[in-house]
Order: sequence, then structure tokens, then C-alpha cells
Amino acid sequence: VKYTPENKHITVQTGGGKDNVKIVVSDNGRGIAPEDIGHIFERFYRADKSRNAEGLGLGLSLAELIVGLHGGTITVSSILDKGSEFTVILPQDAKA
Repeated sequence: VKYTPENKHITVQTGGGKDNVKIVVSDNGRGIAPEDIGHIFERFYRADKSRNAEGLGLGLSLAELIVGLHGGTITVSSILDKGSEFTVILPQDAKA
């Protein structure tokens, strides 16, 4: 929400299969530059465009840690000025 301008949209989709749960969060906001994609899950990393927004650069690293502790994965795909899509996959028998 923080990085999606007012006139843009955020979509949350859920699904999965017999063995997993899938959550996809996408937006049509400003996207993430290719040179930043490999770093966004690092603690305290903030892309240049986000430096004027509040925050410490911990949100995505915490999300990755939490998902990983439950045996899942989180991935991102993004196109600059088009938007981003985050996919979380958790096993049906995720660790508590």
C-alpha cells in the first residue's frame, strides 16, 4: 500500500493445491528496478525511490523469514513503472 499511488490497485489472490497454499499479492504501482530485485529481501535495504517513504527496510526481510520458518517460499517479479507481484507458497502442513 505504501508504494502504490492512490489511483492504482492492489490485488490479493489465493489458491493452491493438495499440498500447498498460494497467496499472490500484485499491484500496478511503480515496480522495482532490476538492480534492486536481488536485494529487496535483505535487512535494511531500501531502493533509492523508496528513501523518502517511512520505514527501516525490514518488512520484506521479516516476511521472508516468517514464510521460511513455516517451510514456505516468497518470490517477486516486477516491471519498472508497471507493478510488482509477490508470491507466497506455504505447505498445507506448515510448521506452527
